[in-house]
Amino acid sequence: MATESLPGLKPAVLPDDAIEVGRVLDAWGVKGWVKVLPHSAEPEALFAAKDWLLQAPEAKFRPGFSVFSGTVSITLDECKVHSNTVVAKIAGIDDRNLAEALRGARIFLPRSSFPSASKDEYYWVDLIGLDVVNREGVSLGAVRDLMTTGPHSVLCVEYQAVAEDGTEAPAERMIPFVAAYVDGVDIPGKRITVDWQPDY
Repeated sequence: MATESLPGLKPAVLPDDAIEVGRVLDAWGVKGWVKVLPHSAEPEALFAAKDWLLQAPEAKFRPGFSVFSGTVSITLDECKVHSNTVVAKIAGIDDRNLAEALRGARIFLPRSSFPSASKDEYYWVDLIGLDVVNREGVSLGAVRDLMTTGPHSVLCVEYQAVAEDGTEAPAERMIPFVAAYVDGVDIPGKRITVDWQPDY
């Protein structure tokens, strides 16, 4: 299916502050809705945006994708939560076949378009890469990822572990992202201070 045969897609430029926030999983229903897998447990940015930017899926995820190339913009008619995913109706996409054509497409939004986070709330993307230190100033590594365990999120902190023979290798420690262990988050200073020890 050529780009020009799929309505609702407009050529666009990916902004410098664009962040991948989700992926089109599949069509949903028969009226042109798509099911989306958000990359965050709290996908407020997806709901706040009227337009999304799409890029083709990685070849390993969906080889032979030829619906469009580069970056395209879509306008949303509606977006809502459904079970553990998000479903969206794209303007101009009115049947299941057209929606299925977008399966695997990666969804981007400019970071500048994210709604402001409340006090003591943070977007996961802003925490990735921050240094983690404990109250004694000991470096515990850097945030590589976050995951949801149900009641709360967990920081996945990567550090260099030293083996008995003196060689170093990447290792990971998990720190619950809750007030009991997290003393403070300094986004400008790129640091998270925690009540945690290296041998926990």
